[in-house]
Amino acid sequence: MSDTVRSLSTSGLAPKKQIQTWSDALTDLCGQFDVDPLEGSSLEGRINYTTVSQLKLCQIEASQHRIAHTVSGTKLSEHPYVKILFQTYGISHFEQAGRRMDIMPGDCLAYDVSCPHTIVSPSLTRHEVVIVPKELLHERGFRTAKMLPCKLSARNGTGRIAYDFVHTAFDEANRLSPYNAIGVADSLIDLLLLPLREADTMFDRVGPEAMYIRAQAFIREHLRDPELCIDQISAALGCTKRYLHMLFSDKGMTVSDYIWRARLLHCRQELETQHGKTITDVAFSWGFSSSSHFSRVFRKHFGFVPSAIHKASHNGPVSDAS
Repeated sequence: MSDTVRSLSTSGLAPKKQIQTWSDALTDLCGQFDVDPLEGSSLEGRINYTTVSQLKLCQIEASQHRIAHTVSGTKLSEHPYVKILFQTYGISHFEQAGRRMDIMPGDCLAYDVSCPHTIVSPSLTRHEVVIVPKELLHERGFRTAKMLPCKLSARNGTGRIAYDFVHTAFDEANRLSPYNAIGVADSLIDLLLLPLREADTMFDRVGPEAMYIRAQAFIREHLRDPELCIDQISAALGCTKRYLHMLFSDKGMTVSDYIWRARLLHCRQELETQHGKTITDVAFSWGFSSSSHFSRVFRKHFGFVPSAIHKASHNGPVSDAS
């Protein structure tokens, strides 16, 4: 089963302890923040949070306060997350990279957590949050290095669909098997990216970047097909194989590299979360036709053999070779 919902509350704590507890909670979730209760004598806050595969889902309620993330003493790489925030109650004032936005109920805010920013909530606020590792977005062509904060509507269209899915995923997280959690997380990321693409702030609507994103989506949908190849992809997308090769070579890999890396990552995650499955079962379910070939490429990519994961389930975690 997926992780159960965990809760944290500052209710009943001394004011100084409330601030420290809230700061520690935010640090554990996505990064280091300074917390100021503004004119309030206390900070009443509550967080319910869970995970779906590699995503963190949170429901947050807090009285008036200000949080700020600065780069002093930290590196940008220390908080490798993008946060998707759905405001459900109250008003928040967000500022990052010279942009100021008022976030109201029904708004969705997407931003890079690692960049300095502040959020001021002058009164009680509630919001639902998805914290997404940047590496999952990079796999989908998301250029986080150029990302600017973006406010969208979650009242209708793709934003509303994404919010409804987030809300349902949170409610059902503890009922998901590890296998289903992976699929739900993949679907959730794709849904969250829909309104961002429509905003036309981080994605090209036409041209190479759009075709690259389409190619990635097709590959993910057919990743378990052992016959998946560049001929199949180019036919489905209506482009030449040469053009596909160019798209992926611009990203520093071949089409085949992308397919096998994606399969290996899914295999590793499945082996780590579903201990009842054999290595052969996992390998064949993700498009490998030979267990010996799977073991060789797995070891080459991760630095250890797949069987080490089974041993680790009894003796402790496996570390990647460095």
